[in-house]
Amino acid sequence: MATTFYSQIAANRRNSFLLVLVIVALLALLGFTIGYGTTGVPEGGLGWLGVFGVIAIVTSLVGYFSGDRVVLAASKARPVTEAEAPQLVNVVRELTLAAGIPMPSVYLIDDTALNAFATGRDPRHASIAVTTGLLARLDREELQGVVGHELSHVRNYDIRYAMLVGVLVGTIALLADVFLRMTFWGGLGRRSSSSDRGGGGLQALVFMIAILLAILAPFFGRLVQLAVSRQREYLADASSVELTRNPYGLQRALAVIAEDQEVLEVANRATQHIYFRNPIRTFEERSKGLFSTHPPMVERINRLRSMAGEAPIDAAGLPHVQGSD
Repeated sequence: MATTFYSQIAANRRNSFLLVLVIVALLALLGFTIGYGTTGVPEGGLGWLGVFGVIAIVTSLVGYFSGDRVVLAASKARPVTEAEAPQLVNVVRELTLAAGIPMPSVYLIDDTALNAFATGRDPRHASIAVTTGLLARLDREELQGVVGHELSHVRNYDIRYAMLVGVLVGTIALLADVFLRMTFWGGLGRRSSSSDRGGGGLQALVFMIAILLAILAPFFGRLVQLAVSRQREYLADASSVELTRNPYGLQRALAVIAEDQEVLEVANRATQHIYFRNPIRTFEERSKGLFSTHPPMVERINRLRSMAGEAPIDAAGLPHVQGSD
């Protein structure tokens, strides 16, 4: 039975929300166990949890107001006018009208690799950037599919969502590292007199749990972050088809981009998750694994085909997709 656009969108939103809850729970558990393990009292756990929360809020605010400028500068994206790229600007304008969102700023990245990304904290402060290679290789329908995907990230607030998840995961990694360093080099946890309170055994157990969580939490937080990223890519693909009313343009674009072997020089591991296709090629061979920021390209095509009631393809079927009408 074919999967509908709206059922896939709803499922991906539920999955992403649940994954973010996992990260929040992991941060809360780490903060409480560290606090309880070092002080021996529940109030200490709540105090450390509060400190963790304040740090997460401050870093979130910094990313919220300046993250898009940092990303655009790091990607060497430059503003583009309608006179310079009339088809691109026209397609962006057309699809923003369909999406019911303000016109974003449009940028070009001078690179032959085929890629694109969107950034910004909300639809009123959004930007979309595409590479010159993408403009040169895709026809109008294929370009509509890619632009629709990126504008869906804007309309669905995926950029803000990804920023929040990234901040939480970064907070977990930072505070876990600080705790471990203080524990092994500063003797943290050995200065409390929990035996005087009659809870020495419980405190020691919780302290050991805190050490274990501090070691494992950044790893599991990163896995959840990558899972959230993959879910949002599926959601943006489905939303792009909803905007363009044309699943074949995006399918063909995915097939063309999947065959591209050019390396996007300006990409790095800090920004790889925002691109239409993961620009870090070492991850492509393991794109079905837990450590991928994006789903496999063939799998993304097959999700679109299932929504149209069509049979799935494998990698050998990509040329057929490229040539479909």
